[in-house]
Amino acid sequence: MGESSTLTRADLAEALHRSVGLSRAEALHMVEQIVDRMSDALAAGENVKISSFGTFLLNDKRERIGRNPKTGVESPVSARRVVTFRPSQGLRDQVAGSGET
Repeated sequence: MGESSTLTRADLAEALHRSVGLSRAEALHMVEQIVDRMSDALAAGENVKISSFGTFLLNDKRERIGRNPKTGVESPVSARRVVTFRPSQGLRDQVAGSGET
């Protein structure tokens, strides 16, 4: 595998700026609005589905007993809500195909 890189909000805003012609400030504002709307929806208990990309799902984890791997001491892990991502089939196919040379 090659060097890992990360796509950031600034990268998304720059792509919007170049492809749509928005100013950099407008593009960044649009990206921020999208991320804020997705975050608000998840916080309100809604799943977020982006067609041809995937779905951000909320899962409730029940309380359980965990174990410290170093010491072996057991301690309770409180119930919590977690966000998981389920990619669409198209995204899975695209990612699987990107490793081919």
